[in-house]
Amino acid sequence: MTQRLVVGLTGATGAAYALRLLRRSRELGVETHLVATPAGILNAHHELGLDRSMLEAEADHAHAPGDIGACIASGSFATAAMVVAPCSMKSLAAIAHGLGDNLLTRAADVTLKERRRLILMVRETPLNLAHLRNMVAVTEMGGICFPPLPAFYHHPKTIAEMVNETAERVLELAGVSQAQPKVWTGL
Repeated sequence: MTQRLVVGLTGATGAAYALRLLRRSRELGVETHLVATPAGILNAHHELGLDRSMLEAEADHAHAPGDIGACIASGSFATAAMVVAPCSMKSLAAIAHGLGDNLLTRAADVTLKERRRLILMVRETPLNLAHLRNMVAVTEMGGICFPPLPAFYHHPKTIAEMVNETAERVLELAGVSQAQPKVWTGL
């Protein structure tokens, strides 16, 4: 059976992570289901020069955020994991409190209730107490908060190298066995 990965894109900075996850998943034969909020599309346009159709072309399947009846909103639709890359504090709050007010937050809620891996690449700094409490709530429900912090011990020379390595780590965490993050070999 083909592995399926749901990729969410919200209005936080870091659309490059979603794009890299989609492209690398395709390389690895992982079926992707994209749901991007309007603010996520706006960021993809500003940061990457991509419009909705260009971004959706990178996924195997794209779902409108208002399509609450899409397959990814049902627990009977088996997926390996869901990654929200990047995850805004607004989306984090909605997920932490089970709002399910759009397809992205509903799919995240389904991922949690089915005890599947939910990885939120939260993007904000500095963090206030509400942000921290929402991350704790998601973690207590079984989700994983994964701020996309670059690793420098591999001596990356470009932003793309940092994005690629972070995406590879997230794919491994999502259960994609073919993912190949770099291994720390020490100093």
